[in-house]
Amino acid sequence: MKTYIIVGLGRFGSQLARELCRLGCEVLVVDIDADLVAQIADDVTHAVVGDGQDKDVLRALGIRDFDCGIVAIGDDLAASVLVTMNLKELGVPYVICKAYDETHRRVLQKLGADSVVIPEQEHASRMARSLSSHNVLDYIELSEEYGIIETPAPRDWSGKSLKDLNVRAKLGVNILAIRRSGKINVSPAADFAIAAGDVLVVLGDSAALKKVQKL
Repeated sequence: MKTYIIVGLGRFGSQLARELCRLGCEVLVVDIDADLVAQIADDVTHAVVGDGQDKDVLRALGIRDFDCGIVAIGDDLAASVLVTMNLKELGVPYVICKAYDETHRRVLQKLGADSVVIPEQEHASRMARSLSSHNVLDYIELSEEYGIIETPAPRDWSGKSLKDLNVRAKLGVNILAIRRSGKINVSPAADFAIAAGDVLVVLGDSAALKKVQKL
């Protein structure tokens, strides 16, 4: 199971946190606004009132153990810069940042952010990708190169177990969850067998996700 820490609970951060949890990921959210934290507490794994600009606060949360840190503070350059520096210095393996313009993006990239997104600019790109991919039911773009799709299981996968398919080694993707008859199996076991009509929630980079869509 992928684990995420999201700092900042504006519209972007809150929506991303809820969607990742819906897809079976473990999500810790952090914000200085207690009201925002209370509003999302029931929808995520953990919700904490705290200042991401304080390195000691982040260290106490054990952020080194998370797979990905997301800085969702897009309208405060100083705050987003400091939080990004903290995440990198504390050893978060992959850091994604929200920026509000190209100058902000360049600053964050120079600080070592692994990926920087400008949601307002990239909304059209996400929509175009979704509309052009007829077999994809849903798409979440975590960065320019990394995303999650919800897509019907390929027909020739029917009857085969996840162990037999070995999609991580063969295609470079991870199956986060499988939806069958309205029920969701999160982090399915290796012996789980795909059936006709299953819908897969798949995580990977853009190239790998395109391979899955073509199967």
